[in-house]
Amino acid sequence: MDLTPLSRIVSHALRHEPWLYELELDDGGWVSVDALLAALRAEKPAWAGLSKADLSRMIEQSEKKRHELRAGEIRALYGHSTAQKLMKEPAQPPVVLFHGTTLETARRIREEGLKPMGRQYVHLSIDTITAEQVGKRKTPEPVILHVRADEAYKAGVPFYRGNDLVWLADVIAPEFIE
Repeated sequence: MDLTPLSRIVSHALRHEPWLYELELDDGGWVSVDALLAALRAEKPAWAGLSKADLSRMIEQSEKKRHELRAGEIRALYGHSTAQKLMKEPAQPPVVLFHGTTLETARRIREEGLKPMGRQYVHLSIDTITAEQVGKRKTPEPVILHVRADEAYKAGVPFYRGNDLVWLADVIAPEFIE
């Protein structure tokens, strides 16, 4: 089974439009694996034999670790655009985090700060390599912004762990961005 289309549709269902799949996310973004499997099987008849093992394999083989399984439930870890804001546990971030973007957007961010835009949270990378990969989705030559996350955290900005490579925040004021 090609896991890329599965990952895309699971991301769509859990991050953006769960109602299209008749799914209801709880406050943490969790949904029953059985409900998700039933929705996916209804969406694509070719997936009639789709199983929890397929979802596990999809998560294990993904480079970006977008999803998480726990006790019969599954959720997307970050990237949500649903109206229902998902609750995240605040955590102390690394000293510095990074954000890859276009030159034009970087100028605006330096004036206005980082905002979630169409997502629930601002997405930050733990290293410049990941930030560059993210930025290259928008431009061939991304600008890498440095976020003094530890300073922002000490000033009261809440941060949340997305996964091993991604951290989240509500907003980051310009004084913490270089």
